[in-house]
Amino acid sequence: MDSSPAVLGDRALNRALLARQLLLKRHEMPAVLAVERLAGLQAQAPFPPYFGLWTRLKDFQPDELAGPLDDRRVVRLAMMRSTVHLVTAEDCVRFRELLGPAVAKGLMSTPLGRTMAGADIPAVLAAATELLTERPLTNTELGEALRARFPDRPADALARHARGLLALVQVPPRGIWGKSGQARSTTAQRWLGTPLERQTAPEELVLRYLAAFGPASTADAQQWSGLTGLGEVFERLRPRLRVFADERGRELFDLPEAPRPDPGVPAPVRFLPEFDNLLLAHADRTRVISEEARKQVFTVNGIIKATILVNGTVRGIWKIERSSGAATLRVEPFAELSKKDTAALTAEGARLLRFAAPETHHEVRLRRRR
Repeated sequence: MDSSPAVLGDRALNRALLARQLLLKRHEMPAVLAVERLAGLQAQAPFPPYFGLWTRLKDFQPDELAGPLDDRRVVRLAMMRSTVHLVTAEDCVRFRELLGPAVAKGLMSTPLGRTMAGADIPAVLAAATELLTERPLTNTELGEALRARFPDRPADALARHARGLLALVQVPPRGIWGKSGQARSTTAQRWLGTPLERQTAPEELVLRYLAAFGPASTADAQQWSGLTGLGEVFERLRPRLRVFADERGRELFDLPEAPRPDPGVPAPVRFLPEFDNLLLAHADRTRVISEEARKQVFTVNGIIKATILVNGTVRGIWKIERSSGAATLRVEPFAELSKKDTAALTAEGARLLRFAAPETHHEVRLRRRR
């Protein structure tokens, strides 16, 4: 009897990923539950999470996310890969300390990190905690206040270490739809009124990852989380997981009861925001974006452009341009699209403009990218 694992093609992996990421249909669920189900939303910029939820949830409105940010049910802070994510308060408390070593490792390898060699880091963090408990501060304010106590260190390095090594939440109005403001931070413990868990097992994080992004390899989970050494974690979990292989022979793991739709299930056109986790959660991203497309979406300065999905894969980019009383959605496909797909993108784009700029004149323009 052949005991080889079942092989999942790229199309099967694509449909499984779209199902987990709420992209095969729009869902009716509270925004907070969606943020949990998605294992967070990448949020270096304040507003992409709103577009990410709009494209996934039925009749989503900005207040459905702005409210939970204001009342502290969701928070923005450095989590996976040391980057700012929007996560539920519960996931912040449960997983931030587990992810901390990866954040610290990335920090110490930077030029700013090296300027802190030999510094009394615990004393710096204690001082930063004291300052940030008094009131939320910008990075500049925090750096200047810390340099008054540690005059032999650069202010920007002091602030960067505090931001990297402490769990710091960016507080509203930052991240509130329609509002602006400098990024001011305080400690997660102060903001949420509860200490962070220090004993969370990495198995819990891996299971949450597979629920949101599986089937996936060990390398995929490490790419998403920023953690290393997860091979041992997967081995401990192996009896609880289903094992597959992709077309390249790589071993993939998944939750037994997780959705794995038929590869023939249709996938509607979708507009994904900048930095969407769909494109960042795997070491091998070919299930959703080709290498050629990746080169046009991922920029050298770290920006991940907003993209269109056609039949489940990235087929172009988009942006909204605003002028007095008008908003224009410019869609740039990477190749010629069928009339059916063009019509679907135009209709979906018109809905996107009604969400993003309801009080203005709208226009959708599609032009192939050269």
